[in-house]
Amino acid sequence: MLDEVMRKLGGTARRWRFDRMAAVCYPASGQMTSSFAAVAKYYGAGVDICPPRRGNRKGVVEKTNHSAAQRWWRTVPDGLTVVQAQSGVDKLAVRMDERRRRIDGIATTVGELAAAEPKLDIPVRPSRPSKVERTVSPQSLVQFDGNFYSVPPGLPGVQVNVLIRLGDDVLRIATAGRAVIAQHRRAPRGSGQTIRDDSHVIALERAVLASFSDRSPCKTEVRRPLSAAALAEAERLRGLPAVGGPAERVVIDLSHYAAVADQLRTAPSPKEENEE
Repeated sequence: MLDEVMRKLGGTARRWRFDRMAAVCYPASGQMTSSFAAVAKYYGAGVDICPPRRGNRKGVVEKTNHSAAQRWWRTVPDGLTVVQAQSGVDKLAVRMDERRRRIDGIATTVGELAAAEPKLDIPVRPSRPSKVERTVSPQSLVQFDGNFYSVPPGLPGVQVNVLIRLGDDVLRIATAGRAVIAQHRRAPRGSGQTIRDDSHVIALERAVLASFSDRSPCKTEVRRPLSAAALAEAERLRGLPAVGGPAERVVIDLSHYAAVADQLRTAPSPKEENEE
């Protein structure tokens, strides 16, 4: 984000002023972190950290955002598109550049002062790619910005880092040891695409097919021949005389079951038999 803002401004100031935020310094001591110091050194700018308990100085810095945070944001209607919102911000920027100032008795504007202020040139490429940690899925995919990118098989559940650089259309996936294992074109954010490298697809198919084999029979299932009783029951169901066993009576109506049910209804219970 910092690099993007400087490129839109056409350069960077010679010194940067930041609040005591954890991304820039250690809030307790105000000492700049080594990671952000490398960024400032890359762009050739100095860093000024706001001292603690100095609300006035911090307020001076934040007052310049008053128009954007209060006057414009509170008047934004619902359902505004990104293009319409950007157009409104651009119009606000023109109005803010027209604010009048008087320097050494000479009337000027904020825009003229900003145009006359010398800025440092910024490098052609951003300082370093941003890193986002992700977990490889069982399908050898890594999710990022609403899309899925493939990695070589054999890494399910492994923590990897997605490396992206501002302005690049290429996305890289690296291990914790900084070894790049995949490189893909970056799909539009939130498009739901699945980007797979051809070599990853072939390797995944080989790994899946290697886990299946029909050369040896399954050891957990044993095929046994039918017993004589099973063969006799099969012949009985087909209506043929039983082989190797006595013939059984086949009931073709429900009158027999009805008679048995009537006997059970009229038969005395065990309690009544004991009383007799």
